[in-house]
Amino acid sequence: MTRRHLVALLAVAALASPPSRAGEAARRAILPPELPWQGRSLELVAAPTDPWITPAERDGFRLTPSYDDTLAYLRRLAARAPEIQLVSLGRSPEGRDLWLAVVSKERARSPQELRRSGKPVLFAQAGIHAGEIDGKDAGLMLLRDLTVAGRQQALLDQASLLFLPILNVDGHERASAFARINQRGPENAGWRTTARNLNLNRDYAKLDAPEMRALVRALDTWQPDLYLDLHVTDGMDYQHDVTFGWNGRNAYSPRIVEWLDASLQPALERELREWGHLPGPLIQPFDNDDPASGLVDWTADPRFSTGYGHARHLATVLFENHSLKPYRQRVLGSYVSLAACLRALGQRGAALREATAADRAARPATIPLAWQFPEKADGQLTIAGVAWRKSPSPVSGGTRVEWLGRPETQVHAVLRNDTAAVEVTRPRAWWVPPAWGDVIERLALHGIAVERTSAPREVEVEMYRVTAHALGEPFEGHLPVVPTLSSERRRERCPAGSARVSADQPLAELAALLLEPASPDSFFQWGFFLEVLSRTEYVEAYVMEPTGAAMLAEDPVLRAEFEQRLR
Repeated sequence: MTRRHLVALLAVAALASPPSRAGEAARRAILPPELPWQGRSLELVAAPTDPWITPAERDGFRLTPSYDDTLAYLRRLAARAPEIQLVSLGRSPEGRDLWLAVVSKERARSPQELRRSGKPVLFAQAGIHAGEIDGKDAGLMLLRDLTVAGRQQALLDQASLLFLPILNVDGHERASAFARINQRGPENAGWRTTARNLNLNRDYAKLDAPEMRALVRALDTWQPDLYLDLHVTDGMDYQHDVTFGWNGRNAYSPRIVEWLDASLQPALERELREWGHLPGPLIQPFDNDDPASGLVDWTADPRFSTGYGHARHLATVLFENHSLKPYRQRVLGSYVSLAACLRALGQRGAALREATAADRAARPATIPLAWQFPEKADGQLTIAGVAWRKSPSPVSGGTRVEWLGRPETQVHAVLRNDTAAVEVTRPRAWWVPPAWGDVIERLALHGIAVERTSAPREVEVEMYRVTAHALGEPFEGHLPVVPTLSSERRRERCPAGSARVSADQPLAELAALLLEPASPDSFFQWGFFLEVLSRTEYVEAYVMEPTGAAMLAEDPVLRAEFEQRLR
């Protein structure tokens, strides 16, 4: 049994135990020591008498408002502020609308009206993991200050904002004091997954969930210039309260990454520090149970927001507030981050648009499908860390990590998976037979250009043959399959209704990641083509035996090969 399994078993046992047995320990979160903080961003909190105080501010950042209370505040704000228009992107499995706040000085109600302003557009999304809800409460504060309060009104002179306060709306309503016991607030945190137990931040590529379909449709329709995905961490302790990052230049949008590195990062770090926060890079330990194991600098796959955004050439930033910082501090850090990104986009958005156009126009000869780590660390990273020690565990019988609450500078080895493990030569196009209509539909949902034939066509193709396969464990509603592949040239008859997906289009890299079976996020590896692995026709031995004997009699080369195999 691993340590993770043991901890999960203890958590279930504690929750299942009657109060007389579970006692106070089952009701008390035991977290590492809290680091003191008194940042200038506390000035952003509304006064108790302010009529536009947000629900989280009113409760002293102890609680986060419910879906209904969030929507009520948004509607009251939109009724007073014509700069805010509320648009439903779709509905969840439990019937809740996904509300998008469109915030612009021009009072735009549609993508066309927003584009006519010519201003760059920021899309910020909170609550993809509903227990990590800092961005929602920060966004409500910022919307107030962009409009009725007037504190940040000047930001709308140069840029517009699309704000999705809750993506996982059903998980948001599964709130509990026990949902995020490894996190300092709020007391009523929501659930990580949806009503169907899907993790939306594993669904960008396959598009199973209606929530994710609504989001991707919105990204394709509204065409923002910069996309923010707001999260809260798990894992190790450190001093940084706001960490952020993106895929590197090794991936699919190198010019966009140049802009993120040179323009956004310094502006964001400067503003966070000015307001009393400590920004840092995305910090992910190689092993959560061993802080000395080193850190991972990760190239995200397209199932995740940053991997997906960069595959479709959309500047995408992942924010991870630190879970062990108090909720008030985290929300204010998110507020400063949102305002700083909106300001940087307004000031330098023209350069980002040029970089995006260059990446969308590029047609590299090869397309990486997966990335690999080196055998050993290939760099170092200095972070503002927190001291720790290992001590004997009375629960597991081994050792456990204790975080001591004492700041210290730490230098960690870094592993980067920035080398292509698998890549393919860019083809002229991919062909998908009409029988696989669900795959064709999902390609179109991504905004990928798909040509449907009206009559049968004979086409010279390179076809993949699956020579072997391995099935994985059930994951996110699918049975993953990893194939062993060979390819062959052949002439194929494509029936009427077949889909031709040209590789000469801006989203060709995304199409490759979805259609090339060697890609870990391909529809094939997600199990959309499991039917082709089933044996469906049978031939009896009384037919095959005489046929085989006749073949061996008439073909000496075949006979020699057969006998060699027998030997």
